[in-house]
Amino acid sequence: MATEKEIQTLRSLAARWMEHASHPIMKERRRQWKAIKDLNAEKPMILVETCMLSDYIGKDELACESPYLRNIEKSLYEIVRHADEIGDDIIVEPYFRIPWVIEISDYGVPIEARHAVSTDGSDVGYSFDFSVKSEEDFKKMHLRARSVDRAESLRRKDLLESIFGDILPVRIGGYDPFDLDPGYHPWLGNLYGGLTMDLFKLVGNNNLLYWVYDNPELIHKMMVLIRDDRQAHFQFLEKEGLLYHNTDTWMPCPGSYGFVSDLPATTPEDQNVKLEECWCWVESQESAPVSPKMFNEFFLPYIAEVTKPFGLSYWGCCEGLHDRFAHIEKAIPNLRAVSVSGWSNLFKMGEMLGKKYVYSRKPTPAHISGSYPDWELCEKDVRDTLTAARDCNLEFCFRDIYTVDGDRSRLSRWVKMTRALMNG
Repeated sequence: MATEKEIQTLRSLAARWMEHASHPIMKERRRQWKAIKDLNAEKPMILVETCMLSDYIGKDELACESPYLRNIEKSLYEIVRHADEIGDDIIVEPYFRIPWVIEISDYGVPIEARHAVSTDGSDVGYSFDFSVKSEEDFKKMHLRARSVDRAESLRRKDLLESIFGDILPVRIGGYDPFDLDPGYHPWLGNLYGGLTMDLFKLVGNNNLLYWVYDNPELIHKMMVLIRDDRQAHFQFLEKEGLLYHNTDTWMPCPGSYGFVSDLPATTPEDQNVKLEECWCWVESQESAPVSPKMFNEFFLPYIAEVTKPFGLSYWGCCEGLHDRFAHIEKAIPNLRAVSVSGWSNLFKMGEMLGKKYVYSRKPTPAHISGSYPDWELCEKDVRDTLTAARDCNLEFCFRDIYTVDGDRSRLSRWVKMTRALMNG
């Protein structure tokens, strides 16, 4: 049971959320975001990610004591503060969505993270135990088992509805692919089809890079298994009715919205949703050191197969793509949007993407992070982007900002600077 203090805290945040969601500007922003994904951009749109800022909402600012409700409070507060302060093109929807509670086994070998805790208590740095060190270890692997706990999922939904459902409707759908703390997460709209992240967690960076030379057959075997597991996962979500049309979703790893005319819009009912009616997000950061030719041989074919059931695909995260985009473009016919990070040649990507795809620009977070932001580099980054993508369907998705050294005003300053350069 929630305490009276928790109830009033959550109801107050829900009311502030709905104030933003009800503002007429949200309708216009949706239209503009959809224009970009429809490849008819009217102007560049801007979105700043705050979910990775560990101190964006301070622990001493939270009132709820229950771990679950504390996470809900944090999620509500983050969106409200974002909409209050930053001035970007955030969409605040007139509902609050939580994921289905899904249990997933391991591959027969564990994936165990080892976190490094810094002096301020944060643990953004981590590694893994890398359980697959040989062919014998691989023989222990199998497809993962999955189940959905509908009772617990609906219990959580009923709890939130009893607290603030009369103010902010609660919906349920999707899942949290990165298994974060229970509650609402913007991640839950991601239908994540990247495969090399799990490969890295299982074998480690050294073996991933060595085995394409020393044991190519084992790399192919592992990619087949991970591909089959991911396909089984998506089929499970579809069969169990756990999907929703993720065209309203902020997909934080891509860092972008899914509004698009080619796929159905989300509805409160969203029943019997098919994969072909949804976006898929794929990337392969871990294979970035591998040559384009070897990437095309060992990794891309398996990732491309995962995207086939979907309506549209978004490729990329932080990896450079200018040297391998031709392979990606050929392999994935339903590709619509492409991440352009600081590791890519901005100008080559502008030429290759043109009007055919969304140029989803990821500004370099190092310029704005830490104790000494470099505003000259921030400005150069934006100017270069506007030049490189002048003939493209451009969106700015500023993500992977882990710290602003307690100075949240940098985020709104960057937005104002970017708007001024766009209009200048």
